[in-house]
Amino acid sequence: MKSRLINEGPQRTFAVVFSTGEEFVSGFAALVREQGITSAAFTGLGALSRVVLGYFDWERKEYRKISFDEQVEVVSLLGNVALDESGKPSVHPHMVIARADATAFGGHVLEAVVRPVIELVVTESPTYLQRRKDAESGLALIRL
Repeated sequence: MKSRLINEGPQRTFAVVFSTGEEFVSGFAALVREQGITSAAFTGLGALSRVVLGYFDWERKEYRKISFDEQVEVVSLLGNVALDESGKPSVHPHMVIARADATAFGGHVLEAVVRPVIELVVTESPTYLQRRKDAESGLALIRL
């Protein structure tokens, strides 16, 4: 993975490029920690050789894993970064993927292996966001 700060100031902006074989979720979380990003929004696109999406099952209060072990296009990748209850940055990515026949699937990104590239633009927010565990869902949601 490579990244470059493309705007300095109260709202830093980063361009981030992941290459073949890199794992997106853990790699992006590491970059967020290394750069001290505590609040941000990100968008991206690219392609993957493997991805596990999550669908939140309300009744079971857990993510149902949906795996794709094939080459797919990332037609939309977006999400945010916020501080968790312990004060550490937490990445919340969602993605829509398309198969070769143009069928599309989407959900929370649990795992994603890049092939050949994921390109992101990350825009830091001037103030931080915080997540707190929601009693009803069990999810860590942004608290305003």
